[in-house]
Amino acid sequence: MKTTEITDRIHRLLDSLPDRPGVYVFRDSRGKVLYVGKAKSLRKRVMSYFHKGGPRDGSLRTERMVRRVHDFDFVTTDNETEALLLEANFIKHHRPQYNIMLRDDKSYPYVAVTLNEEFPRVIFTRQPHRPGVAYFGPFVSAARLRETLELLGKVFPFRKCRGPQPGRHTGSPCLNYHIGLCLAPCAGKVDRVTYRQMIHKVERLLAGKPEGLSAELRQAMTEAAAAQRYEEAALLRNRLGALEHLLEKQHAMATGLGSLDAIGIYAEGDCANVQVLQVRDGNLIDRRSFFLKNVSGEAEDDVIEQFVIQYYSSPIGLPGEVVVPAGFAGTEVLQEFLTQQKGSRVEVRAGVRGKRRRLAEMAVRNAVLALRQDQLREQEKKGRPARAMADLAEVLGLKSPLRRIECYDISNIGGEHAVGSMVVFEDGLPRPAHYRRFSIRGVLGPDDFAMMAEVLSRRFSRKDAASGEEAAGVKTPAVPRDQSFAARPGLVVVDGGAGQVSAAIAALKFLGETDVPVIGLAKRLEEIYLPGRREPLRLPEDSQALGLLRRLRDEAHRFAVTFHRQKRGRAVSSSILDGIPGIGPARKQAILNHFGSPERVLAAGSDELEAVPGLPSKVARDVYNYIHKLGKD
Repeated sequence: MKTTEITDRIHRLLDSLPDRPGVYVFRDSRGKVLYVGKAKSLRKRVMSYFHKGGPRDGSLRTERMVRRVHDFDFVTTDNETEALLLEANFIKHHRPQYNIMLRDDKSYPYVAVTLNEEFPRVIFTRQPHRPGVAYFGPFVSAARLRETLELLGKVFPFRKCRGPQPGRHTGSPCLNYHIGLCLAPCAGKVDRVTYRQMIHKVERLLAGKPEGLSAELRQAMTEAAAAQRYEEAALLRNRLGALEHLLEKQHAMATGLGSLDAIGIYAEGDCANVQVLQVRDGNLIDRRSFFLKNVSGEAEDDVIEQFVIQYYSSPIGLPGEVVVPAGFAGTEVLQEFLTQQKGSRVEVRAGVRGKRRRLAEMAVRNAVLALRQDQLREQEKKGRPARAMADLAEVLGLKSPLRRIECYDISNIGGEHAVGSMVVFEDGLPRPAHYRRFSIRGVLGPDDFAMMAEVLSRRFSRKDAASGEEAAGVKTPAVPRDQSFAARPGLVVVDGGAGQVSAAIAALKFLGETDVPVIGLAKRLEEIYLPGRREPLRLPEDSQALGLLRRLRDEAHRFAVTFHRQKRGRAVSSSILDGIPGIGPARKQAILNHFGSPERVLAAGSDELEAVPGLPSKVARDVYNYIHKLGKD
C-alpha cells in the first residue's frame, strides 16, 4: 500500500477517536504491536503523533515509529487509572518494540516460606506465585541471598531437606540434626507447634521486624548455662552470634522512616538508569538498579510512570509508600494504580523535604553513577566482537583486517541425507540472512572430505554469477543475484581437522581461489588446523579468538543438523506414506499433523490411526497393515 493511501486511511481512523481516557495500540503492516500508550483523551493524544508539534518532534525514535504505523486500535476506559492498569497489561503481553523497557527482565530471587506444608521450609526461589507460600524480597544479589539463608539456617534450625514431607527414605535424621542445624521433625524430635513458632520468628526477621529475637536467644542461653546444660548453651551462643551478624548486615542504614521505596532516575540520550532504594521498618536494606532503553524524547514523568507499571507488575514486595523525585506530576494516578495492585492503600509522595528528600537525592546520585557504569559495560560489550576479530587475525597472521568469516559443516548418518551448512559472521556477529545450506548431490557413502569439497566448490563457483561478473568474455547463465555468495570472505573455517582443511583447499585451488585463508577447528580438543603446519595450534581457554571460532563452529553445526533432520524427516515420511492406496497429499498431511513426526506414525496402533480426523476407518486399517507389512519384509 502506498504511503499516501496509508496516511489517508489513518486520518479517517483519527476522525473516529473519542475524547475519552483509554489505551491506544500502534501496529505495523504485519499487525505487530509497535507501541502501547495511555491517554486522558485518546483523540488529542493519538492525533498529536500525526500533526506538527506532536510528541514525535525532536525524537528520531518516535519519528521512526510513526513512519512504521500502518494501523492502530484503542480501548476506552472510565478514567486514567484504569487506562494505566490496562496499559501495564498490554505492555506485559505484547512487549512492544518502542515502549520503554527494562534491559534485563530476568526473575529476581525471593525467600519462600512454605506455610502450606506441615513443617515449612525456608528456601531460595525465583518463582513467586504459588498459593500457600509466603514470599520475601525480591533481592538483587542471588549470592547475598544464599548467604543470608545460610546464616538464617544457623540461627533457626529449620529443616533443609527437599520435598513437602520432611526426612529421608531411610527414616533416620540427616547430618544437619547431629550438628545442630535441624530439629529433625522427620524423626519426631520436635512437635508441629514448636516448629511453627520458630518459623514465625524467621518470618519476623525476613519482614524486617527483629525486635526481641536477640533478647529471647540471650535469655535462653543464660537459662541453659545456669542449669549447667553447657552444650545447649554453647549452641544458643553460636546462634546468637549468627543472628547479630545477620542483623548487622541487614541494618545498613537507619532512616527513621517506615517501609517505603525511593525512586531516582537519570537519563542521557536513549538510555536511563533507575534506582530503587528499599527501606523496611526504618532501615535501608537494599538497592536495585535498572537500565532502561528507548527513553529518547520521553519526558521524565513518562519514563518514571512506565518504569513503575513494569516494576510493580507484581504486588509482591510493594510497600505502603513510594517516594518519587521532586516535581513528578503524576502522583495521584500512580497512587490509585499501585493501590489497586497491592489491594491496600499505597501512598505516592514526592521527595521534597526532610529524610524523604535525602533518600530521593541519594537515589538520583546513584542513578547517575550507575548509568555511567552501564554505558561503559555497553561499550565494552559492543567492542568485544571487534576485538575478537582483531585477535583472531593476529593469531593467524592475516595481513588484511578481518571482517567476514564463513564457517562450513557437514551433517549425515552413514552418508544418508547428507547436507552442508554455511554460516556467516560479519564484524564478529552472526549474519543469519547470509546463511546458506546445501544438499549433497555428488557424493555416495560416508565421505566427509568429499562432501566438504563439494559444498565449497558450489559456493565459490556461484561467486562470479552472484556478483554479475563475466569470465573470459563469456556471459554466465542468468542466476538470481545472491548477496551472500557475492561477498568475499576474509577467512574460511571448516568444522574438522587436517583432512577437511586439505579437501577445502584443494576445492578452492581448482576454482582458482588461492588467496582465501582456510583453517579447521576440531571438536575434541578445540585444536586449530592451519595449512602447511604439522602441529595444530592451541589457544588459551580464555582467548577471545578461540571463543569466536567456537561460536562459529557451533552455529554451523546447529544449522547443518537442523537441515539434516528436516531432510531426513521428509524422506522418512515419503517412504512410509507415499504409494499407499487411498492416501493422497491431504490425508498424508493430516496423518503427519496428527502424530507430529514420522516416527510417531510408525509406532501408532490401528486404533490410533483410526482417530486421525478425516481418515476413514478402512483407510486407517489399510495404512496400518501396509506399514507393518513393510516392517516384516
